[in-house]
Amino acid sequence: MTIVDADCLAETLAFNEKFAAAAANRPARGPAPSAETLARLRRNRLGGDTPPVRLPQGRDRVVDGVPVRVFVPDRVDGVYLHLHGGSWAFGSAAGQDERLWRLATQTRLAVVSVDYRLAPEHPFPAGPDDCAAAAHWLVRNAGAEFGSERLLIGGESAGAHLSVLTLLRLRDRHGVTGAFRAAHLLFGPYDLSMTPSQRNFGARPLLSNTESLRGSYALFVPGMGEEQRRAPEVSPLYADLAGLPPARISVGTEDPLLDDSLFLAARWQAAGAPVQLDVVAGAMHGFTLFPLTVTEREHRRERDFLASA
Repeated sequence: MTIVDADCLAETLAFNEKFAAAAANRPARGPAPSAETLARLRRNRLGGDTPPVRLPQGRDRVVDGVPVRVFVPDRVDGVYLHLHGGSWAFGSAAGQDERLWRLATQTRLAVVSVDYRLAPEHPFPAGPDDCAAAAHWLVRNAGAEFGSERLLIGGESAGAHLSVLTLLRLRDRHGVTGAFRAAHLLFGPYDLSMTPSQRNFGARPLLSNTESLRGSYALFVPGMGEEQRRAPEVSPLYADLAGLPPARISVGTEDPLLDDSLFLAARWQAAGAPVQLDVVAGAMHGFTLFPLTVTEREHRRERDFLASA
């Protein structure tokens, strides 16, 4: 485990305090938000009332019935399957064109971002089904479509969770291992029955806390009890992780999902694959959404990992 960006700790903690102080002006995140609150949160995740920037370099496609947004640089050395975050209920493949196009050009990777179905309209297993279908399509078609069979996968928050589930589904349902060379996992939830850090975080009004996580799980896996949510197809922390590729796992020390990354990294390594675990001092959940020094450094580490994987 590497603790990184300790030199930026004061800036990061000050931002956390400022963010928490503004909590009164943000929609409440309690268990099972109302339809009105859900709609507001979805607008905020897409940039408030201003539509997200859509770059001409992005192309909308449908592969095996699943909508995706594709970015192809002039030179392609591989393909990155990206799964966006947003608590399985927010966000979209078109919500971060600028970041994904910059990632594509700097790593020489074609980026395929999956517009998976969202809860609560489409609860589990709809989202994982869509991500696995897109991944299986890439396994079969990446060479012909992009001129490279070097595949990588990753995402942030719920997208990190879906990335691990996708690798497990490819292995268990299609017998596919080794097709994806690496996984990049940012601050994901890997135990939906709640790790100690999730339970103990409390009501601190950062981007995510104990109650907002409970609300997200109520939307994504409605009606499931705690023991049911420990099923490996729901919570990958409980899965057999044999045969998965090398991974980089990153999380902040002020994230309720801290234990999820710590525990997953230990189990991933015990299953036989190399793991780079970076714990970012002072960073809250979703810190890469904000203009911080640690965000710039995290994006650089992400690019370096993907380019060299």
